[in-house]
Amino acid sequence: MPKTSARLLSLLSLLQARRDWPGALLAERLDISPRTVRRDVDRLRELGYPIVASKGPDGGYRLDAGAELPPLLFDDEQAVALAVALQIATTTGAGIEEAAARALTTVRQVMPARLRRRIDTLRFTAVEPSAIRPNPQVDNGVLMALSAAVHAREVLRFDYAPASPAGATDDDRVGPPPRRAQPHHLVTWGGRWYLVAWDLDREDWRTFRADRITPRTPTGPRFTPRELPGGNVAAFVAGRFKGLDGAGDWPCRGEVILGLPAADVSRYTRDGVVEELGQDRCRLVLGSWSWPGLAATIGRFDADIEVVGPAELKDAFARLARRYADAAGGASDTPVTPPPVVT
Repeated sequence: MPKTSARLLSLLSLLQARRDWPGALLAERLDISPRTVRRDVDRLRELGYPIVASKGPDGGYRLDAGAELPPLLFDDEQAVALAVALQIATTTGAGIEEAAARALTTVRQVMPARLRRRIDTLRFTAVEPSAIRPNPQVDNGVLMALSAAVHAREVLRFDYAPASPAGATDDDRVGPPPRRAQPHHLVTWGGRWYLVAWDLDREDWRTFRADRITPRTPTGPRFTPRELPGGNVAAFVAGRFKGLDGAGDWPCRGEVILGLPAADVSRYTRDGVVEELGQDRCRLVLGSWSWPGLAATIGRFDADIEVVGPAELKDAFARLARRYADAAGGASDTPVTPPPVVT
């Protein structure tokens, strides 16, 4: 006879495989007595599995609806982690979006009401996949508090930690605490969590980094949500990180022809448009924050570059060529002629 733990797993597996099981058939399949089946069923009930017994000559057992997974399997942190992972999986573009959405629905149905409410509260949008870099951790309690405020449409009061001097943006600057905002959406971008909200003190839309937020209690009054510029949170956040006031394109966008296969170029362009022009030639349309930044990004490809336009991009290449020539000339007395990157 197998050990009790292994026998319970086998019994649970059989109960999940079909709707109704006669007691005698279960005993036969498990090679145990009907009395042992009854005791094992009682043990599973103690663990939280709703197993229904039917009486009579053909009596048996049935695992009630909503118990395909152990109701007590997930603690609060695991439930949050599972919900986050499955929601992110619905936006990966890896062909598993529909399956992830169905899995999230299934997991929600089989969890106890307490954990189900927590999962229902946590709603966010994954705008960009996680970047390959270390990102600051956000406490689960903070994420739940932010998501709860979004869900309840309640004004959020919070302290906002100072931004590091390097790489700070307008949205990272610290105002007199506490901040007051109408939370609109919780999003992830490049592996970091952000809160999209209407800043009541500045009367403008802001994106706050969640790892710098310390929510205050109680929250403020309920509010009627404003319409987000463009109506799409993913496009709005993408536009903000491109230096725009709302949804839209990069401030600077140019077109070049590279002496490389399209397959090699597309591998390293996240949101650029690559068109194959031949075996070792392609067209690249790409955007950036600035013209010098765009020229530098394109210059990282080890290939001949033909600038199609606009004129600002050609000028940026010329400026960078002079800077690189000066930098190289400073290390040697021999004049250095820069490579002809612009035609």
